[in-house]
Amino acid sequence: MDADRRHLVIFARTPAFGIGKRRLAAGIGELATLRFQRFMLADLRRRLGRDRRWRTWLALTPDRDGRGRPDSLPQGGGDLGQRLRRLLAALPPGPVVVIGSDTPGVTPADIASAFQALGAADAVVGPARDGGYWLIGLRRMPRRLDPFDGVRWSTAHALADTLSNLKGRPVARLRTLEDIDDHQSFKRSQVCRDLRDDREIRPQRG
Repeated sequence: MDADRRHLVIFARTPAFGIGKRRLAAGIGELATLRFQRFMLADLRRRLGRDRRWRTWLALTPDRDGRGRPDSLPQGGGDLGQRLRRLLAALPPGPVVVIGSDTPGVTPADIASAFQALGAADAVVGPARDGGYWLIGLRRMPRRLDPFDGVRWSTAHALADTLSNLKGRPVARLRTLEDIDDHQSFKRSQVCRDLRDDREIRPQRG
């Protein structure tokens, strides 16, 4: 399949001081959290965005931060499910894989495996250790599925709710990875080791 018909979307919030990742900021501080967000977004774009096996899009919120970029898509308003649903409807034809920006373990091989799985399955998920998922992909043909109805986002039920919406459809699973949501998960990650010499990357004491 032509790479222009495979769509990888990096779905993220524009890194900004004091906004987003509140549990992580409570553990490592606002400045370190901002550095983490900037590092992750740049790293994913560098490692995944240059791969010619798919076309990479960036879906940032607030929407104004992506204006004027040919590879940018707006998220729009609403909850996560509404924003993902809108995104999937806006993309050109072809299978779509969506990832967030807080899972350092994602590799090009993972994305390639997701697209390969969509050759036979209607959907593919990458489970996260906390009960959510770090990746979701949809074939979108011959029918469009809506796996996001009633999903309890940011809970341990997010993956189960999504799979319930896909019941009866072939769904592939990738390996389980860990999202970085708090100081403990940050300490376990390679990102922490990459940035360990930065004096800001330390737990905050109350």
